[in-house]
Amino acid sequence: MATAALAVAAVGAVIAPQTAQADPGPKILHAAPNGSGEACTATRPCSPEAARDAAREVTGQDVRVELADGTYEMREPLKLGAADSGRDGHTVTWTAAHGAEPVFSGGRAIEGWSEAADGTWTAEVPEGLTPRQLFVDGERALRARGAACAASTCDATKTGMTGATATGIAKWRRPTGAEAVIKVRWRDYHCRIAGVEGDNLTFAQPCWTNSASGTDRTGPAWDSTTVDSSRYSGVAFFENARELLDKPGEFVWDAEDRTVTYLPRKGQDMRRARVLTPATERLMVVDGAHDLRIDGIGFAYAAYGRPSTDEGYAGTQAGLTLTGATGPVDHAGRFYTKPSAALTVRGGRHVDVSKSEFTHLGGAGVILESGTKDSSVTRSRFTDLSSGAAYIGDTEPNPAADLAGERNTVAYNTISRAGVEYTDAVGIWAGYEAELTVDHNTLDDLPYSGISVGWGWNQPEAQKSVLRDNRITGNRITNVMRVEHAQHDGGAVYTQGAQPGTVVSGNYINRSAYGNTERDGNGIYLDEQSSYIRVEGNVITRIGYKWVSNWAGYGIQNHATGNWTDTDAPALSGTGSTMKDNHTELDRLPADALAVAARAGAHGAPAEQLRPDLARAGTASQSSTDGAAEAAYATDGDTSTDTRTLSEPGAWWQVDLGEARRVGQVEVWNNTSMTTADFDVRLARTADFADATTLHVTGRSLRPTLLDTDAEARYIRIKLTGTGRVALAHVLVHPART
Repeated sequence: MATAALAVAAVGAVIAPQTAQADPGPKILHAAPNGSGEACTATRPCSPEAARDAAREVTGQDVRVELADGTYEMREPLKLGAADSGRDGHTVTWTAAHGAEPVFSGGRAIEGWSEAADGTWTAEVPEGLTPRQLFVDGERALRARGAACAASTCDATKTGMTGATATGIAKWRRPTGAEAVIKVRWRDYHCRIAGVEGDNLTFAQPCWTNSASGTDRTGPAWDSTTVDSSRYSGVAFFENARELLDKPGEFVWDAEDRTVTYLPRKGQDMRRARVLTPATERLMVVDGAHDLRIDGIGFAYAAYGRPSTDEGYAGTQAGLTLTGATGPVDHAGRFYTKPSAALTVRGGRHVDVSKSEFTHLGGAGVILESGTKDSSVTRSRFTDLSSGAAYIGDTEPNPAADLAGERNTVAYNTISRAGVEYTDAVGIWAGYEAELTVDHNTLDDLPYSGISVGWGWNQPEAQKSVLRDNRITGNRITNVMRVEHAQHDGGAVYTQGAQPGTVVSGNYINRSAYGNTERDGNGIYLDEQSSYIRVEGNVITRIGYKWVSNWAGYGIQNHATGNWTDTDAPALSGTGSTMKDNHTELDRLPADALAVAARAGAHGAPAEQLRPDLARAGTASQSSTDGAAEAAYATDGDTSTDTRTLSEPGAWWQVDLGEARRVGQVEVWNNTSMTTADFDVRLARTADFADATTLHVTGRSLRPTLLDTDAEARYIRIKLTGTGRVALAHVLVHPART
């Protein structure tokens, strides 16, 4: 009986209706720019700090902190730690209230402007501010800068530089407020002048020592790109001196007088203008939190103070710098320092940043570091940043398990005009990461590489690392490695390190180092120890040098398959590397390639179609031949093969199209080791060029020099106007548009 009763009771328990526990829904807290320290209700919103503290008291449900519209002036970062995490399967979300556009701002207003007779305006700067950037009505001003100074005048050594007399610096009122900006290949240096003695300049320490060779803190390979190396070609410009203030939109910060002087752009009224300088370094710091969302928040006017100190900016690569007067010997890039960012996440788990805007920043946008895992930056916009947009991971090749970056995502973001001040910065940087996804981002108008994944070069300590299974997919990368910024040896997609399982696929890359003069602008650049990487189904056009590059023999087992490109490139180096079934030397993109390109990026957009090339079917010839450099190498669709004539008066190269055609444009790509300069491009119907149309190019040709015309021609000849060589990689002849 007892057993039967229990059985009946058990059945009853199964079939009896249950009372469901109602989901309480999220607890909503309200914050506003002028919020108090209490309440956090819709009628009495509190401050972000008070909302954070109130959220800590909520248990058993999600929390939403809804930020009202307006600017939140941050005198210090909002700090979120482990206590601010979602608990027991719930999530804490910081988000914009419906229809609101909240902005965390690190800016401080500079007011009280007075006009001088020369048209400049000056204002006193409050104590505690060091204006390195200035924004007038939301538009970035430039620090007043001068002309370039060649190495023959500004000769750099380990201890300083000559040139104070020729540049006029010796007569400046306050030269020690100015900085030298130096670019050597992929590196960028900003060091303040410390003293002037005769023709000699010395610079703030440790900035100058960290920019020169011989510290043994970076490994011997770096010494070829220091300020005192053979690759140093001079100072790009000196900046921040009153004597250089001569263009509208420029400003000067005088630390001794504590004043800012600005020369307004046309239409700017300084009596009414809103002038801001970044002052607060970080606007939000997330340290050890989990199950946290940051959604729809703006981040603006965050500062990056280190470059204005004696540390300066001793760039190493991708916006990272060498800091500190001393440090351990480092042959793996371990001890380089990332820039300051508006939002920093350290050791986060399931921290998601979405639909946020990062703009007008003195440093970087967002950093995920110190073992952040399973976190993301998505559907956000980054524009007008002094440094890079997103920095993911760290520089230790073999970190402890809790400090390894894993399974992070950067996707569907829009990045433009990053690296405005520190031009060695990249759009998206990742160090030693595993299972990273960089997907469907749109990157445009960047000074150096677009996406950089991996670290360590070929240094011994970095040859085996946690790098693996990373995916760079579906991104749209255009107008990167912009020539005017003089940063070299990079690519739209750049990798380092052995990365088993890593894939680069479905990306659309157009115009990387386009218009350069050197052979160092790539589409997909598998640099140094890059190994075990698959490059598949990408569309890569208008590249300054190689559409895919793997120059190092110790980069192994890389495979490029099924890509579309308008040029060709040498086979990949390294044991076991292959190039197979790629569609190269195209002068029109087929439908399949156009479809891949249209799907790429955060929003999708059509590709820039190629123009047909009449020269490829023509017959090339030249006035003479140097070695094996055949004339046809300039029409073979490969920018890495070159033709050269002997050095002679009036040297020439030409192509016969076979019949007269209406020509709309000629592209001239220079040779990879010697640049053709000062030449005529002549277009004629007859071989004697009696009826020629002549276009003259002064100075060195770029990669490419574009010459628009509308001429009927069968013969196109490139002819020196003096004595020398014609040296070319590529010549394309496009028909006139109909």
